[in-house]
Amino acid sequence: MLYITQLIYIKPGQETVFHQFEEVAIPLIAKYNGSLLLRVRPDEKSIIESNTKHPYEIHLVQFPAEQDLQNFMKDEERKKFLHLKEQSIESVVLIKGEEM
Repeated sequence: MLYITQLIYIKPGQETVFHQFEEVAIPLIAKYNGSLLLRVRPDEKSIIESNTKHPYEIHLVQFPAEQDLQNFMKDEERKKFLHLKEQSIESVVLIKGEEM
């Protein structure tokens, strides 16, 4: 099982555009055998300690295999809305891991 954690940083004022992209992208995860396990929007009160800027959202997603993730990334429907992602997201830290 492959696990993907994303720390997502949004451009100021682009939250609505980001949500529009997520409305398309998140349902497509299941099409490629994946599952959104956790979607968190942390606020200042939830952060105990930090040495970095805190993200707008944190996603934890699982896919059975790397190929499933690659197929999701290449999805034609998702590609139609990548302009929303590019418009709204400042940066993403993507962490890949495996179940131990």
